[in-house]
Amino acid sequence: MRNGVAGAAYRGRTASIGFAHGPFVRVDQLESAQRAAGSLVDEALALRSAIDTASQQIVDLAAIAGGEAAQILEFQVALLDDEDFMAVIFAAIGEGAAADAAWRSELDKQIADYGAAPDEYLRARSSDLADLRDRVIRALQGDQRATLGIPSGAIVCADDLPPSQFLEIDWSGGGGLALLQGSPTSHVAMLARARGVPMVVQLGTIPAAGATALLDGEGATLELDPCAEQIGSFETRREVHCKSRAAARAILRRPAASWRGERIKLFINIQRVEDLDHADAQYADGIGLMRTEFLLTNNGGLPDEETQFQAYDAVLRWAGQRPVTIRTFDAGGDKPVSGFTPGGEANPFLGVRGLRLCLARPEIFAVQLRALARAAVHGNLKVMFPMVTSADELEVGRKLFVQVVAELQANGVAAALPELGIMVEVPAAALAIPSFKASFFSIGSNDLAQYVLACDRSNGALAGLLDPLHPAVVELIKRTAEHGQRTGISVSLCGDMASDPRCTSTLLNCGLRELSVNPSTLAQIKQTVDGLSNGGNHG
Repeated sequence: MRNGVAGAAYRGRTASIGFAHGPFVRVDQLESAQRAAGSLVDEALALRSAIDTASQQIVDLAAIAGGEAAQILEFQVALLDDEDFMAVIFAAIGEGAAADAAWRSELDKQIADYGAAPDEYLRARSSDLADLRDRVIRALQGDQRATLGIPSGAIVCADDLPPSQFLEIDWSGGGGLALLQGSPTSHVAMLARARGVPMVVQLGTIPAAGATALLDGEGATLELDPCAEQIGSFETRREVHCKSRAAARAILRRPAASWRGERIKLFINIQRVEDLDHADAQYADGIGLMRTEFLLTNNGGLPDEETQFQAYDAVLRWAGQRPVTIRTFDAGGDKPVSGFTPGGEANPFLGVRGLRLCLARPEIFAVQLRALARAAVHGNLKVMFPMVTSADELEVGRKLFVQVVAELQANGVAAALPELGIMVEVPAAALAIPSFKASFFSIGSNDLAQYVLACDRSNGALAGLLDPLHPAVVELIKRTAEHGQRTGISVSLCGDMASDPRCTSTLLNCGLRELSVNPSTLAQIKQTVDGLSNGGNHG
């Protein structure tokens, strides 16, 4: 059934649960096309125009996407603004090379260099560079479209797909994503889950041909040109899935979730104020994680105090008396920010990021703390620091926060010091959890698993090893939760594990009673807890 005949089925790994039936569209590397070259001046002007077009497309996508996706797109914009890099390409044009040939030649070199880098983070950037290369080439060839022109509801298939291409596809009409390579822990997978797009990765080699396809994100299968029997079986599975989701939404309106007689608080994760428009958000017990990195990409610069205050205040007003946990800037690692994060780090995931970066740039950090202190006056605000390794870091951050509040109050500005907690995502913090004088803890399971298992979560080749339910990861989660139970300090988990119903039973058995999930999975997780409470086994 794997020779391209009708009804062929292929199995991969689930990245985002859901079902899609639609036209099969293969997105492959841009093919070379003949282009008439002009004079040296014409070629230089053509490339500059194409770069401007590509840059504007990326900036527009970043503005729409926000959050972590926007941070990834910033990498491409930064390269286009690199004068030394661009000088090499324009020099080649000055020596007689056509604009597309000069651009492709230099980008191919960069892609090869990144692809051969010893650091996995840098290797992952090669696909972003390939996307940028093709985007500029398309503009040079006269294609000014900001989108790929993929029909609504299509099953999109590619070797891999950079975030920018995912974001320019219209998923409002359904559809799904089938990757021959890819990883369930990649940024594209996170985007797919957040938007409810079915996604299967690591499908291996499949034929380019196919008119229609069935994508089963639950069973991790792709079926090309399905026969009537396959369609019937697929529709049955989809109907069961839809009924389950409908039942889950009905459960949202019921009283709070409970397990073994204890209330389970279900919060939501957000990146932008607009995320609160999700229909299910209103049923959350509060906001367990508001990522603030999206503010760093607005208008291409660092946000001022008032911009930040307005965003935080809007979220707190929406929540009313429900708690809102806002995480301070978690820049660095795979989220570089021009003018803020350091460049040239050999291993950014283990570099100056999170709280480390904020403490190294107190002039930027203080602006955020001022905005948070002002917002704390109007709601139930909790603030947590990311990427904390030692108790001393927490105390330095607390001291700076206290100082900011005192200065505001001295100047007659209403301000308050909110509860302060930390993200538990560095193994050292989990192992030494009693040493932290925090008001609360929030476990970041994505980075915790990455660091415990020594597996880059963006590397599809390691996806089989990056098991969030690995005993070592579970042990650190349990250790942190038990410390919270002994001391009366609240402990929540806000990583991908919280949104995965396959992990719910394990997390509850570890002692966690607070989970923060994506708005799109709130109903499903509440249904899972309800099923466990009634004797079901979803773990």
